[in-house]
Amino acid sequence: MTETTMQQPRGELALRAVAMPADTNPAGDIFGGWIMSLMDLAAGVTAASRAKGRTATAAVSNLSFILPVKVGDVVCVYSTIDRIGRTSLTLGVEAWVLRGGQGARQRVTAAEFVMVAVDATGRPRPVPPA
Repeated sequence: MTETTMQQPRGELALRAVAMPADTNPAGDIFGGWIMSLMDLAAGVTAASRAKGRTATAAVSNLSFILPVKVGDVVCVYSTIDRIGRTSLTLGVEAWVLRGGQGARQRVTAAEFVMVAVDATGRPRPVPPA
């Protein structure tokens, strides 16, 4: 058993998608940008729920592609809120796969996202208390 199959995802399941042939790079693996976009969507879902409204991605850091994703893998993206500032939320986001939709989960990508709560005009607004 590898290190990635022994661990458990951190946070709540925020998004799930099936990797399709249209999402591949020239090497035949799933394009990293597609995985990152799923992670951004998952961060947005989690942040918007906690911020009780619209959020925008301010930064992504510590992005690590750990294992390739293959066509047919079920990509499960988990997120957790690590810090809450006055107008921002810092989230840990991990992508895990079920190879061919079954078996043990494997962590394939991890990153930190900073999301900012914004008002209707796109300006930062305070994150409401819990």
